[in-house]
Amino acid sequence: MDFKDYYTTLGVPKTASAEEIKRAYRKLARQLHPDVNPGDRTAEARFKDINEAHEVLGDKEKRRKYDELGANWRQYEGQAAPGAAGGAGFGRGPGGTSHRTVTAEEFQEMFGGGGGGDPFSDFFHTFFDGGTAGRAGGRSGRGARPKRGHDLEFQTDLTLEESFQGTTRRVALERGAGNRTVEVRIPAGVKDAARVRVAGEGEPAPPGGTPGDLYVSVRVLPHAQFERRGTDLHVKAAVPVTTAVLGGEIVVPALSGSTLRVKVPELTAAGRVIRLRGHGMPTVGKPDERGDLYVTVEIEIPSRLSVEAREQYEALRRLETD
Repeated sequence: MDFKDYYTTLGVPKTASAEEIKRAYRKLARQLHPDVNPGDRTAEARFKDINEAHEVLGDKEKRRKYDELGANWRQYEGQAAPGAAGGAGFGRGPGGTSHRTVTAEEFQEMFGGGGGGDPFSDFFHTFFDGGTAGRAGGRSGRGARPKRGHDLEFQTDLTLEESFQGTTRRVALERGAGNRTVEVRIPAGVKDAARVRVAGEGEPAPPGGTPGDLYVSVRVLPHAQFERRGTDLHVKAAVPVTTAVLGGEIVVPALSGSTLRVKVPELTAAGRVIRLRGHGMPTVGKPDERGDLYVTVEIEIPSRLSVEAREQYEALRRLETD
């Protein structure tokens, strides 16, 4: 098991001031908050890590005790393990200093916890609880890790328009003898395969524990006209031969339901891509930030020719061969 370096987690040196630690935490919290990254498991894990790191490093006394632990980590590592003979400690480190395991209660007193559930990772429990199980049997249970209800998973299909605008889904949950409905907000810009988390709406909590969470997995259905690539959208547009040669304007659809006028330069070849900035998908949590819309030109050949149109095309062909 590796030592958990909270300074690295927050991206600050060990000499960082309290204000530098606070600023680093706030910056990361804004970037990693679950509301900004719905369904992003990596962001959720990082958000938990920085909260744990700030809980310790943001408090002067907790930070001092954590620094002492860090300095002695290699002395503890690899010595007496849970269930080993003597199970009440790690023996003596260099210099004859006595080191013993810390009980769950001492852990709570050292790092807090507030009674609202266990705020820390398995790192601390694996380390501090080792060899204390026998002594904990007669205690009140204060400091024991609370149990948690199971998470629930649902899947829902979205149209690309719903993903663009954001929407809601109602999820029916069975709770004992009764049912209830949870309204889940799907943020604008959500991607295919994203998971939207609704905290505390999973299975009920066991006695003394906390309820699980509800996760709604999103599947974005293919669109007849638009293709999504990240936050960008791609669409094909038919351009009349005369407009492609002479230049002009065409009208293309927008995913919002409106239309956009696009300027076509003269002598535009088939396959040319025209970029419209800011008309793509919104970024989750930042609706004012959008990707781009890319319009791929397809030359539109007339399905039939009038007598006059044929004469004009024949005159053009004579010009090309002269």
